[in-house]
Amino acid sequence: MVHREEYTFAVKIQDVLWPKDSICTDVEMYFHSNHKIKFVRDESVCIFFQKDGIMTTDTYFNGLTIEKWRKYTKVSKVTLTLSLQGRFNVSLCWKQKINDFYAARELKNITVIADEKTEITLEFPEETKGMFYFRLETLEEGGKFYGGSYETVIQEECRTVKIGIVVCTYRREKYICENVKLIRRDIIENPESSLYGRLELFISDNGKTLEPYDLAGEKIHIFPNKNAGGAGGFTRGMIEILKRPERGITHILLTDDDVVVDTASILRTAVLLSLLKEEYADAFIGGAMLRSDQRNIQVESGASWNAGNLIPLKQNLDLRLWQNCLLNEQEEYREYNAWWYCCFPMDIVNANNLPLPIFIRGDDLEYGLRNMKTLILMNGICVWHEPFENKYSSFLEYYIIRNRLIDNSFHFPGWGKKELIRELLREYRREGYLYRYQNVSLYLRGIRDFLKGIDFLEQTDAEVLHKQIMASGYQAMPAEQLDVPFYDREYQRGCKEKHSILHEVVRRLTFNGYLLPAKHIRTVPMATARPEFVWRAKTILFYDIVENKGFVTHRSLRTFIRQGFEVVGMIFVILAKYEKAKQSYISRGHEIRQLAFWEKYLEMEGTDN
Repeated sequence: MVHREEYTFAVKIQDVLWPKDSICTDVEMYFHSNHKIKFVRDESVCIFFQKDGIMTTDTYFNGLTIEKWRKYTKVSKVTLTLSLQGRFNVSLCWKQKINDFYAARELKNITVIADEKTEITLEFPEETKGMFYFRLETLEEGGKFYGGSYETVIQEECRTVKIGIVVCTYRREKYICENVKLIRRDIIENPESSLYGRLELFISDNGKTLEPYDLAGEKIHIFPNKNAGGAGGFTRGMIEILKRPERGITHILLTDDDVVVDTASILRTAVLLSLLKEEYADAFIGGAMLRSDQRNIQVESGASWNAGNLIPLKQNLDLRLWQNCLLNEQEEYREYNAWWYCCFPMDIVNANNLPLPIFIRGDDLEYGLRNMKTLILMNGICVWHEPFENKYSSFLEYYIIRNRLIDNSFHFPGWGKKELIRELLREYRREGYLYRYQNVSLYLRGIRDFLKGIDFLEQTDAEVLHKQIMASGYQAMPAEQLDVPFYDREYQRGCKEKHSILHEVVRRLTFNGYLLPAKHIRTVPMATARPEFVWRAKTILFYDIVENKGFVTHRSLRTFIRQGFEVVGMIFVILAKYEKAKQSYISRGHEIRQLAFWEKYLEMEGTDN
């Protein structure tokens, strides 16, 4: 009789993380305490406890959401290993959000007496919901916590994972160099990293300004690329990996060039991928976007498209609060994750399944809608990015509407002429009331180009077109070059001013004051201005208080009326051409997703790859 030996494999799920300079220094994102602790950095980082000091890890980075680990992966039992010195009460704890109620309890408690640095391992009871974390309470002065990790044991080998990180950049040398340096130090050249030998970088240099000898290496590849936007840059990276099957890349991780990323997020992503159940082998792993100026505030964790009415999920959560960490892990309907941090299997990418050539705004969305079945989002996997209200660009009006129409042709074909006409009238009214007449022209051009059908997208040089679009929008200038002075009190008024119901009625009846004499100069936030803030203004200063830049618009009733006629004319064109344009994308969309098309589009023929 032959007995089959049963093997088990120990896997570290996640390390306990520490605050890091230049990444995130907000302690409450990592630990909660009664303030009787302090960080000590000598030969290694540790936490020093005063007597009666208490620390818990029910936090964004150091809690463990057991519900998702058990749902999506082979994780069953979880153990916790801690490195301690001193006398401690150690508690294994659990929390869960149930509707509007928060349940919490202590699962296990032991007393540790360690005269020297000592490792202990405790096993969590089998829970299937909520968050695991631990609590340390020192019983005497001088206790030290050196670190720890959550671990599991599985009955089979982990899935092999090798990640190819694809970055699209355009003249962002500062960010690129810092992130490459970090990844190289922590993973690529670190034999102790769990991802050592299993990660490579593929950088699409759309600006052709990177010096390869400063960054490139065996695991870091740089490709000067035509400036075909984010879509062109990310697709170039996919193509380069597709052409190198010998590199053994199993998953692609797309990241923006101007994010701050902790390599711990990449390591956690890799562990998650290696432990996925077979039914979730094709899952996408998304990273949340947190603000770079307030690193505890989340901007988005997954999103839904809703035919163009974008719904960012879990918006504006303060992740220092454990209640929000639990809320953040509650799953809801989601359709895609933006490409500031999005990982998916290389199996999805093939010669007939590449992104669309739509430059920016909507490439990540369309590819997600086309390919994503499951999106896994977890606390602790994120990037920090400049908030969108600090990144206003007038020229985006063109891409927003054009690409929305293209995306809806494929994924929401029921969104039709009536909806587009309604959106056009809304845009004309909003931008016209703000005297941003160039934006109205850009919006009309975006619709006009969509109505030319798929041939326009295939045959247009995206780089040349983008230069034209950029030149057609408003250009922000430094404050000292503006002909309207900036006053902070006016800016704050433009951010917060409220009006009565009567005022709102009069405003609407007079077309935001167009029918009344103009008498004000208003200053408003560039990205979040609203028509009610500029009622009866003759001049508006749109200001970016972060960059100290702005642009000025002036009221012109003649231009407003002229563009009104243009809008009416466009409505007739929409009625005549919309369905034919939409059908051209539906029937021939496969043409612009193919490798042969992209190689020609990016002018890759004859390049030395």
